[in-house]
Amino acid sequence: MNSFSYLFLAALAAMLIAEFLLGRRQIAHVGRHRDRVPDAFADSIDLATHQKAADYTIARTRFGLAAGLYAAVVLLFMTLGGGLEWIEQTRLQWIDTPILGGTLFIFAVALVSGLLDLPVTLYRTFQLESRFGFNKTTPALFVSDLVKQVALMILIGTPLILAALWLMQLSGAWWWLYLWLLWVAFNLLAIWAYPNLIAPLFNRFEPLQDDSVTSRVTKLLDRTGFQSRGLFVVDGSRRSAHSNAYFTGLGRSKRVVFFDTLLDKLSADEIVAVLAHELGHFKRRHIVKRIGTFFLLSLLSLAVLGWLIQQSWFFNGLGMSTASNHAALVLFMFVGPVFLFFIQPISARLSRKHEFEADAFASQYAKAGDLVSALLKLYRDNANTLTPDPVYSAFYDSHPPASIRIKHLLNST
Repeated sequence: MNSFSYLFLAALAAMLIAEFLLGRRQIAHVGRHRDRVPDAFADSIDLATHQKAADYTIARTRFGLAAGLYAAVVLLFMTLGGGLEWIEQTRLQWIDTPILGGTLFIFAVALVSGLLDLPVTLYRTFQLESRFGFNKTTPALFVSDLVKQVALMILIGTPLILAALWLMQLSGAWWWLYLWLLWVAFNLLAIWAYPNLIAPLFNRFEPLQDDSVTSRVTKLLDRTGFQSRGLFVVDGSRRSAHSNAYFTGLGRSKRVVFFDTLLDKLSADEIVAVLAHELGHFKRRHIVKRIGTFFLLSLLSLAVLGWLIQQSWFFNGLGMSTASNHAALVLFMFVGPVFLFFIQPISARLSRKHEFEADAFASQYAKAGDLVSALLKLYRDNANTLTPDPVYSAFYDSHPPASIRIKHLLNST
């Protein structure tokens, strides 16, 4: 271990302590308000529903704390515990060439990490979500999804990793810039491919058949000047009872997608209001801004990695005896989130700002009251707590708390 090892351990400890303190605040705050529906929601949310949301939130928070601690143990095992070094020495016995061997190393790390994370995923799906009536995934469907995900990782990941390692080896000191250009091109291609090629592998998408909803939605799209490839219903109920609606794709590949569970619970006017909110994200260019921010942060991250890859203490401090391009990529992905944890509230605040802007847009093209009633149904059916801890919410939540969001909407009428 060296000085960077201790810096990494300090950052990891600070992150775990912050997660624990924030989690305990959330559990205590939600628990204190469990037995009374907030006055603003007393006419629309009954006590049993409110208590279910509180219990679900507390259970998820406790699970999140346990999962975070487990992830930290896995991270220490893979780095300072010698897990990555063992994988590297093992793969050297099979393939010792930098590019092919590095690709094998990255896939082996992904396999080990996936296996270690599998118990967490299984518990979340078949215990936590099932306990509150949300899980609809069968063991057969879970295995089918897992096989498809692994196949896609191999099919898509192999050429991407080979290209990345090739650029890192042959592009000189500016490899990180060329790698960033490759990363941008890959992500733009993925944004196009996801709704057209990838998502249909996991779900069935059918054109929206409800004429009353279709006519209202079509009028809304015409009024806002939004062009899409159509309105689709996804069989989200195969995996979960949660409801949602979203846009996907960019340019001509944009499409509007409704969960079948959403259509079963909202009226036509409420669906239009939810859609108007989602349209607001596009019309206020939130999607483009988020993609642009992501690309900028990716560029800065790769520039930092371009410096770190030349420092032997970076590798030695994280349990690797030998510097290599593939080890640098894996180590950076492993420890980056630890050092970036405390800037998370900035991202959350920006996301909440975008939600307010999308709500304001929706109020211009649909009735604010319809969006309020739709949100109340979504809060109820998804068991979202109405009383989150303010500090916890400011740190983690990408959407404003229900009371603040609905107050903004009502004041806009």
